[in-house]
This record gives sequence, structure tokens and C-alpha cells, in this order.
Amino acid sequence: MVNRFIFSSTYTLVKCYVWSIALYGAETWTLRAVDQKHLESFEMRCWSRMEQISWTEHVRNEEVLLRVKEQRNILHEIRKRKANWIRHILRRNCLLQRVTEGKIKVGIEVTGRQGRRRRKLLDDLKESRGYSHLKEEALDRTMWRARFGRGFGPVVNQTT
Repeated sequence: MVNRFIFSSTYTLVKCYVWSIALYGAETWTLRAVDQKHLESFEMRCWSRMEQISWTEHVRNEEVLLRVKEQRNILHEIRKRKANWIRHILRRNCLLQRVTEGKIKVGIEVTGRQGRRRRKLLDDLKESRGYSHLKEEALDRTMWRARFGRGFGPVVNQTT
């Protein structure tokens, strides 16, 4: 019983301290596919280090997750933080809301930039649902809490 408590508290401390430092400011990140891959590999490396598994042992990620009794959820945590932060911004009528929505021009316009258009803060949230729908939900707290409230846990709950 004591070992089980130490085991669970150790992983709770990792989530508390390591994730809070690693995901500092994640509310404003715009993630590319490469960034998502790096975050997932960081998560797996943390769990492997907790189990003292060397990379030379060639243990599969699924096995590591089974050993620590966890699921991959670092990207889910980032989405949750973004949603909560955007909700907070959209409920207020302030300068930050207008800048976020792009109603105020910020910075110097660069012309002739090559490559793909840079992703903006709201692009991630617009992909899954429309911005006007998101803004309506943010203003209605009961609807927002029903969608993103306390039930906004890991993607897959593991039962043991």
C-alpha cells in the first residue's frame, strides 16, 4: 500500500512540476506538426526517464505508457489551456480581445514574404469549430463548462 502511494505521488509531482515548466505560456503557442511531434517525444522521454528506461533498451512507447499507467495527453493539455485562455479573453471587452481578433493592426507589414502564411493564435480554434460559435459559447458560461469544464480530462481514460 505504501509503495502504491509513493508511485502515484511521484507521477503526480512530475505532472505538477515538469508539465508546468515545459508548458509555460502554451496558451499562446501556434503548433506546427513538427512541434507536436517534439512535444510528444518529450512526454515519452519524461515517462521513460521516470521508469529509468534507457533508449538503448528499445522499449516501445506503448510499453512505457503501460508501465506508468498513463496516456499521451500533453497535446490535449495544451488545447485545454488554450480554450480556457481564449474563453477568458473573449468574455472581456478589452484591447487584448481586439488584438487577438485582428481588429487592430500590430507591427510593421512585411511584403514579399516567401513561404506559407504564418499561423495565428485563433487558427487552431477556428479549425475545429467556427469562431463566432466559439465566441457565443464563451459568453454563455454554462454551455462552455458543459463543453470544456471539469470533464475536460485526458483523451482516453485508462481503467485498471
